[in-house]
Amino acid sequence: MQETTANTAGASESTFARQWHHRPPVPIKASPFFTWPPDPLRMLRWVADRWFAVAENSLLVIVAAISWFWFQPPLEETKELAAGWIAEIYIRNIILLLVVAGGLHLYFYTWKRQEKRLKFDRRDLTTNNRAFTFKDQVFDNMFWSLGSGVALWTAYEVAMFWAMVNGYAPLLAWSDNPVWFVALFWLTPVWISFHFYWIHRLIHWPPLYRTVHALHHRNTNVGPWSGLSMHPVEHLIFFSSIAIHLVLAAHPLHILFHMQHQALTAATSHTGFQGLLVRDKSRLALGTFHHQMHHRYFECNYGNLEMPWDKWFGSFHDGTDASHSKFKERRRQMTEAA
Repeated sequence: MQETTANTAGASESTFARQWHHRPPVPIKASPFFTWPPDPLRMLRWVADRWFAVAENSLLVIVAAISWFWFQPPLEETKELAAGWIAEIYIRNIILLLVVAGGLHLYFYTWKRQEKRLKFDRRDLTTNNRAFTFKDQVFDNMFWSLGSGVALWTAYEVAMFWAMVNGYAPLLAWSDNPVWFVALFWLTPVWISFHFYWIHRLIHWPPLYRTVHALHHRNTNVGPWSGLSMHPVEHLIFFSSIAIHLVLAAHPLHILFHMQHQALTAATSHTGFQGLLVRDKSRLALGTFHHQMHHRYFECNYGNLEMPWDKWFGSFHDGTDASHSKFKERRRQMTEAA
């Protein structure tokens, strides 16, 4: 399998490209649903790749359904706050994160089953570094992810289920509107993208960055546990996208999909590898070069590719040499203006 790496591209490779072990095909493109003129074929491919193939979105619908039918307390039980059913949800979420983030870490970093094929950054994860809690990047990331990460994830789910059954949040049944019921799954990642861009810009505001977001940005080179490794205040802000369902009717299944999408794709998108190889072919898209560049360069790619906010506001780095030159000039101007 051919791979774009610093040691295979030859002497003509740019300085920017040499900073990466693997650089996927560029330029990176955002969702075709926000481009002009419309490209129906690309729109169909975009939807098919995310919903009708082995992909994060389609897999998470299955995970949410399994959670709802077999590992979720009955909705009527959540009418009163009680330690028993809250503990059920908390333990389920702990297990989910251990399976996803832990499984990816074991596969890619402990067992090294893929070696460094499709790995963006040639560097290994950090040990013996005082920048991290316990001086170890993986232990630091696990501490914050399994600590305040799962606690706040669970707290939001508990609050939403309690609000639904007590009439403080509107409840949507399949029989109410089957088309809208299905459409909500498709719209959820788009809403999460909208919310993520704006809260991400907020926490890059210098006072919040220094006190809150800097903890996440310790990870200039990321691994699966890095995605949810955040300050508790950032967890509180990050998961707040679910509050839309205090006004927009949803089913508990949508709540599970929404929260699991935020928590578990934080792990997959920070894997550090572009995809999972099976017989030398990428079978499951994982980490994104788009966000990997944000962790290295900071002042670019605040959002994700579901909505092109970065393109609209001039902070989009599409992975090309030309884009990197523009990024460096923009950063120079920001530094001079500071």
